[in-house]
Amino acid sequence: MIGDRWQRGLDPTSTVDGYKLGLRLRVLPALGHLPLSQLTAGMIDRTIDQWETQHSASTIKNTIAPLVRVLDDAVRDDLLPSNPARNRSRRSLGKSALNLKENDLSPRVHALKDLATLTTLADRCGDVHQSYSDFVMLGALLAARGSEISGLQVGDIDWDQRIVTIRRQTYPGAGGLVTKQTKGRDIRHVPILQALTPILERLTQDREPDELLLTGPRGGVLTTASVRDATKWDQLVTELELPSLTRHGLRHTGATWLADAGIPLHVLQGILGHKSIETTRGYLHPDTRHLTDAAARANAFLDGHENPERESPTTSSRVTAPRR
Repeated sequence: MIGDRWQRGLDPTSTVDGYKLGLRLRVLPALGHLPLSQLTAGMIDRTIDQWETQHSASTIKNTIAPLVRVLDDAVRDDLLPSNPARNRSRRSLGKSALNLKENDLSPRVHALKDLATLTTLADRCGDVHQSYSDFVMLGALLAARGSEISGLQVGDIDWDQRIVTIRRQTYPGAGGLVTKQTKGRDIRHVPILQALTPILERLTQDREPDELLLTGPRGGVLTTASVRDATKWDQLVTELELPSLTRHGLRHTGATWLADAGIPLHVLQGILGHKSIETTRGYLHPDTRHLTDAAARANAFLDGHENPERESPTTSSRVTAPRR
């Protein structure tokens, strides 16, 4: 009845496709046979519970989002008094107390441990073709998304200031490759690390500014999907005992290393292009030293309660004025 009206405001080159799949493959089979008047928040919640046993959090979000949009239109058309899926979209997907492990939600858990491990991975990818090795190194040492690596041009490398400007992304979309602004729609600058210098020197030597920085074996756009397929990524990372590493894990790797290097949080936020500094904060190393200090202070305070005759450090340090 509403046709494509629920798609208003969505990016037709990326978001719409994922939402359409979620609606067709999961929402309609699970709930599409029911009259709108029978849909309840509890029913939708239980349906999401079932989805959680079969799909990733991102897949479920791409399923709940179109459901919310469709039911919003039903409310506008006075077919429902309120949207029973509205608050369901705020659920903490996959984060139940039964299956949540400490630090599971930290992006740090997806990072490689050191440069030697990264180099080993890159060398193995390079056995297939040099461009795949370069993709791995660029992704980690620029802390960039795969689509942003695909969109880099030679002119984005500034050797005078030793920075790389990330201003666009290229990825497979509806109807073919799509090139547009970065995910945050901001241009950002990333410093050139020493380990990346020889790679960038090779990729920019005697080339025009508007050429793609990195291309595939046949000279075309190199996407994260082509890297996955050509390198047999899942098999490769399993052999290297890195089974949970995805291509996006390379960005997590670079972000984690920059955070551990002590780069100020606001600078790191700019490098990564996060809108919220809380997202950036997730890369900081969990430091428990402040808890040890807090325990020492609390113990000293409680010790004073048990021994009231003992002078507190503050009292004993005071200088008593002589009487006159």
